[in-house]
Amino acid sequence: MKQNKILLVSMLLLLVASMQNGLYAQDLHFSQYFNSPLLVNPANTGFAPDVDYRVGINYRNQWASVTPNPYKTMSAWGDVQLFNDRFQSGWVGLGGALLRDVAGSGGLTSTRGFASVAYHQLLGQNSLLSGGFNVGLTNKRIDLSKLTFNSQWNKDFFDITIPSGESFAYNSVTYLDIQAGLNFAFFPTDNAYINLGASAMHLNRPRESFFNNNTLDTRIDPRFTFFVNGSFKLNDQWIVNPNIYVSKMGTAYETVAGLNAHYNLSGDGSTQVIGGLYLRLKDAFIPMIGFQLKDVSITVNYDATSSTLGTYNQTNGAYELSIIKTGLFTPGGKDVKCPTISF
Repeated sequence: MKQNKILLVSMLLLLVASMQNGLYAQDLHFSQYFNSPLLVNPANTGFAPDVDYRVGINYRNQWASVTPNPYKTMSAWGDVQLFNDRFQSGWVGLGGALLRDVAGSGGLTSTRGFASVAYHQLLGQNSLLSGGFNVGLTNKRIDLSKLTFNSQWNKDFFDITIPSGESFAYNSVTYLDIQAGLNFAFFPTDNAYINLGASAMHLNRPRESFFNNNTLDTRIDPRFTFFVNGSFKLNDQWIVNPNIYVSKMGTAYETVAGLNAHYNLSGDGSTQVIGGLYLRLKDAFIPMIGFQLKDVSITVNYDATSSTLGTYNQTNGAYELSIIKTGLFTPGGKDVKCPTISF
């Protein structure tokens, strides 16, 4: 127990020190990045050709074996297609999302809400170009009363009555954030689909600090994200979806690659089993399972730590849950403008 407390305090000290010196780690993220499309790239807004709308929730719980207060990330999002009847070869996507992240015993909480818009334009019969952006507000808050520092160690325990010596000026910061992105989709055959995209977050480079020190550069580094998705219908029972995702923010990188497959249980595609395996480079193996019933899919994954952090968490990394519902405004189907891969 004492070792866990010391490790937790060390992580909090590292976090505070990094914020004071203008260094930042990765933003909020999910291993099932393809099930949180608006967070990855605003050009994904309304990019679901065979349905009119999507709504989803995501939940991630990590480091439960390291700290008594696990890191929790939650999101709720939705998007819709508009003006399908006004544009002969395109449409508009409109959406939004709310995200919340609670990190550790210090109560470091991040809350973000944004609105997103995209336009999708067919290029001939077999390709689609999409561009989008989002604008939102981010608030980060910390409960300073829950933090302890090395200056408060009295050789027996951390005494919160001893001054910390830290020059905190705020316990809450709020700023405007802007993100933009592009997607390109190619449909070489009726049974194959390839999609690649790129986005940039924090384009306005907002400032983020709990300290009142104008001599430091506290602007957030842009976060660049690149991905390639594929979908291949092998036969009437199997659709295979390989994916790779790369994100860079400052000197931090994240690379996730793997595939998931859908197996048709019902013959008409209304009931499917989902299974997959991914790898986060130098960090974790990520098996996942799921189930789709009509217009609702539920997917669960587990991050098994493969990095040196496994020494502390016994390879117990994180688990995630995503639930997505799709739908049509008019029963009986819709006029789909570009090819889709489905049973």
